[in-house]
Amino acid sequence: MTWDLVVVGASFAGLACARSAALAGLSVLVLEKKTSSGARLHTTGLIVKDAIDEVAWLRELPSHLVRRIDGVRMYAPNLRHLDLHAPGYYFWATDTTGLLDWMVGSVRAAGAEVRLETLFTEARWHEAERQWTIPLAGGEELRARYLVGADGPFSRVAKSLGLSQNREFLFGVEHEYSDAEMERNFLHCFLDRELAPGYIGWAVSSVGTAQIGLARRVQPGSGHGRLRLDALLAKTAGVVRPVGEPRSVRAGMIPCGGLLPRVAQPGALLVGDAAGLVSPATAGGIKTALLHGQQAGEAVAAFRAGRAADPAEWLPAKFPSFRTKRLVRRLFEILQNDWAFNVLLGTAPMRKLAEEVYFHRKAHAELGAKP
Repeated sequence: MTWDLVVVGASFAGLACARSAALAGLSVLVLEKKTSSGARLHTTGLIVKDAIDEVAWLRELPSHLVRRIDGVRMYAPNLRHLDLHAPGYYFWATDTTGLLDWMVGSVRAAGAEVRLETLFTEARWHEAERQWTIPLAGGEELRARYLVGADGPFSRVAKSLGLSQNREFLFGVEHEYSDAEMERNFLHCFLDRELAPGYIGWAVSSVGTAQIGLARRVQPGSGHGRLRLDALLAKTAGVVRPVGEPRSVRAGMIPCGGLLPRVAQPGALLVGDAAGLVSPATAGGIKTALLHGQQAGEAVAAFRAGRAADPAEWLPAKFPSFRTKRLVRRLFEILQNDWAFNVLLGTAPMRKLAEEVYFHRKAHAELGAKP
């Protein structure tokens, strides 16, 4: 069988792409190397209000998979905090494993096939036939008229096709607890240059769990560096107190360099983490993954129907470049100083910067005293 579209990676981006293409009438196959889409996650699973507004699929989510959070509490290194809210704005904390498994079911219901435990290794383009050959372990050989790589920050599709690959990363680790004592209506964000150089620590009360994590900027070739989550827990014990021992641990590399320079070639396209579509300022990627994954599926369908040019020719120009957020990240890395953050937390420039990062300037802020 020759598939209209093969998507590599049952990620947020890959599933959104597969679903929209299947709904448009294409024959679609998703290849995923893991035992389930929700296995071995590297994401906290927070979804911003903008995504809920722009991606209609999210509004079909079962209510038991999400929990609403209305604000951000940002802590200076001395633990003074700034509370940020925006009228009508909120986040969804999610049961991310359950969410992705639900999405797989939704993609299958739309008519796409999802093959788990299937590793992509390479693809070869046949110009005469205008299609890809994708050999699989065991001897099976797939054929596809279009190929989308949504297979994460170290994309095998990108490597096989000679497209750009991520070079700038954060390394993060997150513990999941059965519960934690904290103010549950906030995403808690901790600034500390020693514990989280180039990024932050965080804590959030999610769906049936509490998530506490830490990430740092890593340089290419320098290794992961040491992440002292135990030190963060000790420092923040007055505001966040986990219950018991961690029941699971997540860790992984998060691309933070923004959109890669070459993410497409005729008949093929990268989306999601594979394309660098992750906010350089917040490391958030679910919104862009879902939105532009969906657009990719629709664009491939239009191309196959003869209504549009190959999306490799025009769609990457519509992907966000993150110019402002790249600048914010660069300034943060240059200027990150615990003394300065202690002094500046309640100032107008600091509030405006936080509003830009978390709420796109829609917020109002309140300054809190040290616990």
